[in-house]
Amino acid sequence: MKNALKELRQEHALSQGALAERLGVSRQTVNALETGRYDPSLPLAFRIARLFDRRIEEIFEPDE
Repeated sequence: MKNALKELRQEHALSQGALAERLGVSRQTVNALETGRYDPSLPLAFRIARLFDRRIEEIFEPDE
């Protein structure tokens, strides 16, 4: 799944660790999300969308 998480995190001047803390996940999870090695659960996707005030579809895009 493609995503804009890294760009959003950088726009908000957050480190991976700081974002992880806000989301209640590990820094390794944030890294795996950003590199596309892990797709978020639906509750995590909603937390990410709320944090950045975006719709899930604006952050995550399924692979074609």
